[in-house]
Amino acid sequence: MNETISIVKVGIADFNIVQAPNTIRTSGLGSCVGVVLFDSNSKFAGMAHVMLPTSTMAKETKTNIAKYADTAIPALIQVLLDKGVKKYAMKAKIAGGAQMFQFSSSSDMMRIGPRNVEAVKEQLKKVRIPLISEDCGGNSGRTIEFHPRTGVLEIRTVNKGVSHI
Repeated sequence: MNETISIVKVGIADFNIVQAPNTIRTSGLGSCVGVVLFDSNSKFAGMAHVMLPTSTMAKETKTNIAKYADTAIPALIQVLLDKGVKKYAMKAKIAGGAQMFQFSSSSDMMRIGPRNVEAVKEQLKKVRIPLISEDCGGNSGRTIEFHPRTGVLEIRTVNKGVSHI
């Protein structure tokens, strides 16, 4: 019997969930961070494509909660809880957070990638979800795809090939 597998795509400043055998993917991670929360028992996984560290940076009147680390992670957790995933069973993997451009200024505002990674880690610590692996930093873009059945995060990095964490 053939099994049909769908790939759920997550856009920029977006999040979604999937259950095995389906997989979930996001492309175009530069300074953004891809956050994967998963439960290896239920085979559910959620992915957020976080653009910025904190919603206090929001200038729009209606905040896109998937855009910021401090709002995307709690919202993604809630969606997984609504599907019956137990919070104590959730684990996290992250990738991205590159420094895509070099600036002559050493201003902290220009360090978006590293600040995104720090904000994501801070949120995960705050909600007590263990970060079990990461592929962050550098100056190359990434595409990531998570396989809930195996718990493997495939990372395709520009000019560096494919790795698995």
